[in-house]
Amino acid sequence: MMSATEAYLVRYRNMVFKKKLYKLNPQDEPPELIRTHITKRKTKTVKITPRSNERKVREMFSKRVSGTSVGLWFLVSEHLRLGSWDLLKGWTASGDNDIAPRMAMQMVHESALCVTGIRSRHSLCHQGFELINGLPYLVSDHSIHELLDKHTIAEAFQLQLNLGQLRQINGHYKGDLLALDPHRIPTHSQRIMPKKKKLPKEPSKKVLQTFFAIDVKTGQPLGLTIGSSGKTATKASVELLEMTDKILFQPPHTKPSGLILADTEHFTVELLKYIKQKTSFDILVPAPNYVKIQKLIKGLDYQKMWAGYAIAQTDYKFNEEKQSFKLLAERNGEIQSQYQYKAFISTTDQSALKMLTENYDKRWTIEEFFNFEGAMGWNRASTMNFNIRFGKMSLALIAQAAAYQFRQKLPAPYKQWTAKTLADNIFHGIDGDLRVIDDTIVVTLYNVSEELNLKRHYENLPYILETEGVDPRVPWLYNLKVDFRFK
Repeated sequence: MMSATEAYLVRYRNMVFKKKLYKLNPQDEPPELIRTHITKRKTKTVKITPRSNERKVREMFSKRVSGTSVGLWFLVSEHLRLGSWDLLKGWTASGDNDIAPRMAMQMVHESALCVTGIRSRHSLCHQGFELINGLPYLVSDHSIHELLDKHTIAEAFQLQLNLGQLRQINGHYKGDLLALDPHRIPTHSQRIMPKKKKLPKEPSKKVLQTFFAIDVKTGQPLGLTIGSSGKTATKASVELLEMTDKILFQPPHTKPSGLILADTEHFTVELLKYIKQKTSFDILVPAPNYVKIQKLIKGLDYQKMWAGYAIAQTDYKFNEEKQSFKLLAERNGEIQSQYQYKAFISTTDQSALKMLTENYDKRWTIEEFFNFEGAMGWNRASTMNFNIRFGKMSLALIAQAAAYQFRQKLPAPYKQWTAKTLADNIFHGIDGDLRVIDDTIVVTLYNVSEELNLKRHYENLPYILETEGVDPRVPWLYNLKVDFRFK
């Protein structure tokens, strides 16, 4: 006869298979506390899990949604073509069902709409905007700030690098003519910091410094970096060029051999030596009006190209430097007493005439970029916490890339619209509604101008994407497809 202990052990052994039955239906992960806008003026902290988020999103679709933000849904297909969702998952270190990449997608789409100021003044609630991000609510400034604060400058650089490589694959860059330029944004921060002058006669101001690298031929940004007033153009340029080299050089392609068009601020021996010794790029940079340089170029023998224009070139060495660079000079005017001189330094033996008369004028493409695209998030300095601001600016690059792909589908006159005009007239300027039919979100747009030629590119969108080899299922919308109707 078995003892009570032996009987218990026999029973326990027979029940071992039930030891982890509780894992068959695991409970949701601990909910996240997220502050959201429930109206334009009211916020509410909600508990959310991936499962409850999906349930609420599907519930909202089942009720249908009307609003003026439905034009923004054109960008969904551009995100699929670009690979935006994988970029956001990588930046947030999250999966398809997590909340964080959807919050990042909200910031991307706010940039596309050129939204500035706090969300309580520019609330986009109840117009379908939250649904395009895979969320049933609009996340408030507080929660967005917390998400950005979790990430570092290095993570934002990696996001830009990954985006740039995807854009290179998609043909957004030519890569043979680039421009570097500092872009300074005035700030009213009370922090103690150096002040900068934009022009010699202007008063000094506190600024947030950004530095951009642009592909001159396509007008598209390769990347940007950020710094306080004390950051030098040389240090920022080295960071940008390291990233640019990785973007444009992707095996099995050969090393790029492009020409960089720079500003006078880049006239430093450190930057010129770095470019000549450690990159496959060349640079053309205007020289300051130093007495030494002016004396040198006035004594050169000039070759007349046409009436009123002549060029000359010679070798130039910085003080106490053994390495020499090419000095190119141009002279304007026919009368000797009215001659005007301009000097440039270069690391290449390319045609001086072509560089000075054709290439360098194209450098102003970068100013056009700021004028056309600055409203997406590069014309204001809301915080001097660099990891937060840099993260937001890097996410804006994703919005700019998707909007660029969308803009290529517009007829010629509309391709020249600024980012703000595009947002006001299309992304946030078309009435429509959203509904789900089977496995497809149907976006109905009313009274869209036929001149925009959008019906050709977006009606029967799942079929169009499949023919391009793109999966039409939208992962942040729980694998629903998106299609458009024009009424």
